[in-house]
This record gives sequence, structure tokens and C-alpha cells, in this order.
Amino acid sequence: MIILVLNSGSSSIKFQLFEMNDQGQQLLSKGIVERIGIKGGVLKQCIGGVSQVVLEKDIPDHTIGIKLVFENLTKGANAVLKNLSEINAVGHRVVHGGELFKESVLVDNAVKQQIKECSELAPLHNPANLKGIMSVEALLDSIPQVAVFDTSFHQTMPTKAYLYGIPYNYYEKYKIRRYGFHGISHKYVAEQAAEMCNKDFTNSKVVTCHLGNGASVTGIKNGASVDTSMGFTPVTGLMMGTRCGTLDPGILLYLEEKEHLSIKGINNLLNKESGLQGVSGLSSDMRDIEKAADDGLYRAKLAFDMYTYRIRKWIGSFVGVMNGIDLLVFTGGIGENSFKVREDVCKQLSFFGITIDEERNVGLCGQGGIISASNSSVAVAVVNTNEELVIAQEVFKIVNN
Repeated sequence: MIILVLNSGSSSIKFQLFEMNDQGQQLLSKGIVERIGIKGGVLKQCIGGVSQVVLEKDIPDHTIGIKLVFENLTKGANAVLKNLSEINAVGHRVVHGGELFKESVLVDNAVKQQIKECSELAPLHNPANLKGIMSVEALLDSIPQVAVFDTSFHQTMPTKAYLYGIPYNYYEKYKIRRYGFHGISHKYVAEQAAEMCNKDFTNSKVVTCHLGNGASVTGIKNGASVDTSMGFTPVTGLMMGTRCGTLDPGILLYLEEKEHLSIKGINNLLNKESGLQGVSGLSSDMRDIEKAADDGLYRAKLAFDMYTYRIRKWIGSFVGVMNGIDLLVFTGGIGENSFKVREDVCKQLSFFGITIDEERNVGLCGQGGIISASNSSVAVAVVNTNEELVIAQEVFKIVNN
């Protein structure tokens, strides 16, 4: 079975093409379309393990972006398919499934409507995810599509963990509760790290740190998510690239009065103007923050310290929730590539028995492996996340059934 996986963002589309059967899978092609709706669009493809630009042109919308992906897969020197009819199914990452979706589902009109209804809970992501689904429909009308939800893995959280301390009728009326995100990634890297460190995933206490432009920490006990840092929306929890993370809601009331902020203004403040960008005044990219901090820029160093401090706080809270920890995992663009972030997070966790090998930690930049010291009672691992592979596996299972 040939399966195309699409991970649609607000201005990008990641894609991977797999050939799958009961014995395993083979990656046929992967790449990314960037700057959709922004001048200077680009399509990059991974060729020989190296990301290369294969097309540069303005890409006005997701339908055009996906059409370019199709053309890239079937035409030219990098083609891997004779025609689009060879694709048997398409899988999509969808950020928010609310309480409606506890597992992946075959897309139909009802599912599309429910994804749309959840868009107000993830305004930066669900509309883009839905655009991806609709774009494939426009180009390949009859092909089966599967939605795989970031929130599904966290549906095992106990009620005491996911409810907020507000009147209960708001949960009954509007389903206001903590949902959590990055579930596809958290589950995958926890399983991979457990295998790498010879731990039984179904009988271990694991804390996973997915650190990218969006970031979250999850406590996983005996294979199930018991708590996670993100909540009703992806804005809470850790400080992120442009998101503020956990914030006293009274601040918003105060700023609304002082700055006369509209709802749109508050949304921009929380999602697009805060985090590393807002504190540093420089960039939302950790690479830029680290360089500027090394150069002595105070606010860049402050942003870095705030970022790692909050990761430690969440790790500590989940160790308390699970009454221990066997395995700590780092993943995501920052978690996989920034040895400085990993070092700063771990250096004050020795109370829990967490000690990393500095040489291993530096040497694993961008690669997976074990970075815990030989005397560490807790295993520490770096795992390259692969949400697209998990999505392909879900698609194969559902379409086959």
C-alpha cells in the first residue's frame, strides 16, 4: 500500500510517502513546502539524506502546494511514482480532536465538520489541517483519507488532571478541559526511547519533552499519558517560540484595561508575540537565541534561562504525579539539536537521579541516542521524532480494516 502523509501548517506542508505492508515500511520520498501564501515559496525534497531546494515560486494556497507535491512525486528526476493512481490513501496530522476523537478515523463529511468545530480550540492549526484534507479532495476526489489527532493519546488523563477549577457546568456545556497536544510525537518517542534503553514501555515512568517552536512535556506511566503541560489550547504550559505558556489570566484583564486590547489583540499577544520572541525581542528561533546569549545579549540569555527553567518545573511536577521516573526523553527541533538546552535542563535534576554524560550530550546534536551518564539511575535519551511514520501506520491499519 502506498500512503502519502501530509502535515499541514499555517504556511507549510511536510510530506512523506511510504510503501507499507504487514512486514514493515519503506520511505519513498519526503520533503516540505514552505512559505505558502508568502512571497518566495519553496519546495524542498530530501535527496540522499540531504534537504535540497527543487522548486522556488510563489505558492498562494495549500491546494497549489499539495498539487506541487503531487507533481514532484510523479514528474522529473526525483519522481518515485508513475502516476497519482498509485497512491492508495492519504493520512493527515490534525492537532485538535476535542473529546470527539479518542483514536484516528477515516475522513467523511461529519469528521470534516467536527474538525472545523474544533478549530476555535486550535486556531493556528486545525484550519490548516482541514485545508490539507480539502485540497486532497479537490485533486484526488475518491481517495481514502485518515485523520490522526494530536489530542488522542492524552485521552487517558484522569478527570482530576484534565478538569480546571472553574464552575463544572462550563465543562458540561462547552467541554472546557485540558486536552494536551503533540500526542503523536510523545507516544512515538517514548516507545522508541524505552526500546533503546531496554525499558518496558508498559511498565515504566517516562517523561517526554517535545521541544520545538511549539513545546510540551508529558508524563507517561505504564504506556498511558497521565498528564501533559498543554491544556485547553496549545498556548499554555511551557514558554515556546512565540507562545507565552502558562500565564496568570488576571494579566489579560489588566492589559485589556491598560492597552485596550481586543480579543484579536489578546490572541496575537498570546500566540504570536510572546515566548522567546517576546522576551528576547530578537527571534523565536532557539539557534538565534543561543548565539545572541553567547554574545552577551541580556534579553537573549534571559529568554534561554526562562525557557529551560520552565521545562525543569514541568519535569519535576510529573515526577511527583507518577511517584518517580525511569526515563527522560528529549525530542523536537530544539530537543534533538540543542545540547545546551538539554544540559541546562538536566543539570539541576540530580535529586531525581538524573545525570548526563556531557561528551555524549554534545556529540548527539541532531542525532538520537542515550546521553545519560553510567552512574545515572534514570536513563536519558534523545529521539528523532517521526510523526509522519506513526500517521502512516495508523492509515495502514484503518484502511486495511
